[in-house]
Amino acid sequence: MKATTSIADTSFGYRVSVFADRRFKYLLVWPAVLILLLVAIFPLINLLIVSFQDISIIGENKTFQGGLNYGRLFEDARLWQSIWHTLAFTAVALPAELILGLLLALLFVDRMPGRGIFVALLIIPTVISPIVAGAMWRLMLDTQFGPVNQILGWIVGGPVDITWTVDRAFVWPAIFITEVWQWTPFMFLLLLAALSNVDKSQIEAAQIDGASGLRIFFKIVLPAIKPVLAIVLLIRGLDLFRLFDIVWALTKGGPGTTTETISLYAFVLGFQQFETSYTAAIAFVVIVLLSIIVILALRRVELAR
Repeated sequence: MKATTSIADTSFGYRVSVFADRRFKYLLVWPAVLILLLVAIFPLINLLIVSFQDISIIGENKTFQGGLNYGRLFEDARLWQSIWHTLAFTAVALPAELILGLLLALLFVDRMPGRGIFVALLIIPTVISPIVAGAMWRLMLDTQFGPVNQILGWIVGGPVDITWTVDRAFVWPAIFITEVWQWTPFMFLLLLAALSNVDKSQIEAAQIDGASGLRIFFKIVLPAIKPVLAIVLLIRGLDLFRLFDIVWALTKGGPGTTTETISLYAFVLGFQQFETSYTAAIAFVVIVLLSIIVILALRRVELAR
């Protein structure tokens, strides 16, 4: 009888201990979760509330306005133009950065003399602030004193007077060059880490069987780095969609609205024209759409594993 009671008490004590441990884990995590909720959820709720009001430079009408601001979205040609600019630039810059980053990663995946020094030099652009990178490239692309036009002049054997940040034909190439220069090293670094973890024995076995380099890449290397590749594309795609700093430093959206992205347009509306409620509506729609894209992309990554 005593033995039975002792076993029951021990079992009950064990269950209490497990329950206490679980509660203790949640107590440790709860402060961080609370901070995240305050930082992320509260501004989002406030953004939604403001988007249903009528706050602008004219006055503050905080009464419920229904879908007034959301209705304006469909009539705003400048908004859709900025969205088109953003999507088109993302569709061009993202594959370019991926291909260049992957080629660099394949080049440096094998051990070579001075590899660490070259890798450290290559990732320098990534650690520079985008606004600083944009200002630096604006100076380099200066028509009169910039080295880019001088170098092109040496190549073609005559003076080159390209107005990179003013001419409509060259403003997007200028932004493209700056963006690719700064963020290709980011792709390179992550893809290099992924390539370094590919099973070398499979590659060696394929080489012994006489498989070509392209076949090895597409059948062994690419499937192995596919999860990392998907995450890298997602991160850079979202980052390109909110492109602002480099465009602002180089062109400020000009000439006219030729290089205006969705982030830059929202900035102009909210902080220069003070269309607060309308800007909140734009921001909320963009956040919802990007959240849906992220959820779908992450689900696809999980299914691909």
